[in-house]
Amino acid sequence: MGSLTALTQEIERKLQKAMSSQNQSSILLQGLFADIALEVDVRAKDIIFINDAGLSLAEDGITNSCLCFYDVLADHYVREPEDANRILELIVQLWSQSFASHIFVLLFHKWLCEVSLEDSDTLLRYASALVQGATDLFWIDIQTNTRRFLSLFRYLLDEVSLVPDRLAKIPLQARRDLLLLLSRFIFFYNLVDRLDPFLNQFPIFPNAFLLGGSTDIFVIELADQLQKLKVEPVLVHYLSHMGVLKGLELRMTTNTRLKACLYSFTSPGGPMYPTRIVRHAAWDALDLLFPIGRYPRHFISLFFRLLYPWYWPSSCWNFVVSCIKAVVYSILRLIFSGWEKMKRLKNS
Repeated sequence: MGSLTALTQEIERKLQKAMSSQNQSSILLQGLFADIALEVDVRAKDIIFINDAGLSLAEDGITNSCLCFYDVLADHYVREPEDANRILELIVQLWSQSFASHIFVLLFHKWLCEVSLEDSDTLLRYASALVQGATDLFWIDIQTNTRRFLSLFRYLLDEVSLVPDRLAKIPLQARRDLLLLLSRFIFFYNLVDRLDPFLNQFPIFPNAFLLGGSTDIFVIELADQLQKLKVEPVLVHYLSHMGVLKGLELRMTTNTRLKACLYSFTSPGGPMYPTRIVRHAAWDALDLLFPIGRYPRHFISLFFRLLYPWYWPSSCWNFVVSCIKAVVYSILRLIFSGWEKMKRLKNS
């Protein structure tokens, strides 16, 4: 018996225990979800790939240090649909419980996209659950500022949204929801290099006359996502990648919406209460995307800052520190450049 089959039997046992223990089912499913999302250590990798694939880890060319159990199990259920069916039946019976949809997404995202389902209603229900469950998982990554579910996101982006045949298998409504979901998190997972082919896969939305084309819809989703972010490093990460939007043809309303979103992060105080690093990142993104009116914007911002005297000490202090750093860095650059010139003269 292979190690993945043994893992499947253990998952089945825990799911059956969750069904029989109604009072503790949520806790049991949460524990199962945590186990599935765990990273596979080096010893377990060798056991899995030797026993189930007949290969060592090195021979298979797999060097991903963040390989998780759900990665190998998702592949296993595509190869062994009988194992998948037993687990799926139990998850469906636990569908109303917390973490059931999360477990379904981790274990069956590849199975859903690669195995043909004849029942259109079942396909729609599973596809909708995939989008909802994946949304929750990606938000877990954002709240913890980790990339534990990167492989899931990369699969949905590269192997589903950018593969027309697989994308067409998903019902239209779920397909639209999936593309909107990927739009909101593509910056977070550092896959903006796929942006152009990704935008080309957008279907026609019912309200496209009001919202615009794929680029407009993408930017609107991105602006809405920015407003929801509360983790400072993640928000700064998003703002630092806004330069990829430069040159996109957007409607006037979309441009205004994006500009207002960025501008909301440039002032201290409510309702955003952005930190100094967030404000500077927002100003950089705003000046890069909307260079026209740059100086009037900064002047108006300075004027309103002067209306709040309690901000003056911190502003003056940060200004002095920035000037000192600039002077020190300039002196260090002059010293190092002088040393380089002296070395070149000696060598010549």
